[in-house]
Amino acid sequence: MRVLQVCTGRAQEVTIASRRVLTAIGKSARAGAVALTALGLEGDEQADPSAHGGLSKALYAYPSEHHAFWRAVRAQARVSPWDEALPPGLFGENLVLAGLVEARLWIGDRLRLPGCVLAVSEPRHPCFKFNAAMGFAQAAKLMMQSGYCGAYLAVIEPGTVSAGDAIELLPGPREVNLRELFKSRARA
Repeated sequence: MRVLQVCTGRAQEVTIASRRVLTAIGKSARAGAVALTALGLEGDEQADPSAHGGLSKALYAYPSEHHAFWRAVRAQARVSPWDEALPPGLFGENLVLAGLVEARLWIGDRLRLPGCVLAVSEPRHPCFKFNAAMGFAQAAKLMMQSGYCGAYLAVIEPGTVSAGDAIELLPGPREVNLRELFKSRARA
């Protein structure tokens, strides 16, 4: 289990469905160690603090294991070719992870990295901005159906995070599974 990429971005105005909105969903990969505080990564912003950011949602992590699925559905929607890699930060994620899919994560689990400690706090729920970022209108619906939601993380011990960092999973109480919580909310 490791961090493949660390991504940050600034909020910017874009036009979605004929209206101007503020978004920070398109993030870019960073090189080297990136400073991490209780509220997130240095140089990162969230456009809508009511839905993203804050102490319990300081970081958004997304598993690289789902990239093949999204490449396929984007190709089917004629957004991009089958073999085109997804740009880092496309989902609005701060961390692209390898080896940690939603079914393996539980609310309260801790992720120990060399320079910080994080805690799994909740699943991400997509909005209309996710559809725009992915390039087709059914993207949020497909995230809900697939359960490929990624995880919001709280910062337990601030420090730094870098691409290549190994992750040690420290089990929490194991009462609420991240994917099951997401799927139950999707059905509600």
